[in-house]
Amino acid sequence: MSQDNSQVWGAFLRGINLGKRQMKMAELKACMEAAGLAEVKTVLASGNVRFAAKGKPETIKTTLEQAIGKKFGFAVGVVLRTEAELKAMLDGHPFAGLDPEADLHRHVLLSDEPFPKGIVLESRPGDTEILRIDARELYIAAYRQPNGRYTENVEEVLKPLYARLGKGHLDTMRNWNTIEKILK
Repeated sequence: MSQDNSQVWGAFLRGINLGKRQMKMAELKACMEAAGLAEVKTVLASGNVRFAAKGKPETIKTTLEQAIGKKFGFAVGVVLRTEAELKAMLDGHPFAGLDPEADLHRHVLLSDEPFPKGIVLESRPGDTEILRIDARELYIAAYRQPNGRYTENVEEVLKPLYARLGKGHLDTMRNWNTIEKILK
């Protein structure tokens, strides 16, 4: 926690640096600082930001989305997590049971709102495995496929979830390595 009682946050922007939705991380950092956020640090070029701010999550989220929209000219959904929530994710070791020699990527789907209670998704062993579903996080092991891709069938496995969530649901997927770096 910062000296002025601000809280540390992780912001994960959905769908940037794809197609025409481009933004340089230095410009994003400056945009967030201009919006009143402190200790701003971007992590990788896919819209991951650590910062300190006071306020309620809804207020911070709205501030970020409005500032980004004004600066970059397109709407961007922002999924927030507090430092404590990020530490709990890391401390939960959701990938601990995986074979350390397996050729896979670890991913987490971060949801803005809680997932539907009782949602069950079928894994495809050796392809796309759902390791755990928490209130707002879903942990995925994506194994390398013959074509060299890792996330080839993730969308297919997640279809039942999106059918229940409906349009307008905000989430974003991140490589677990990003989550490991966000608080550093």
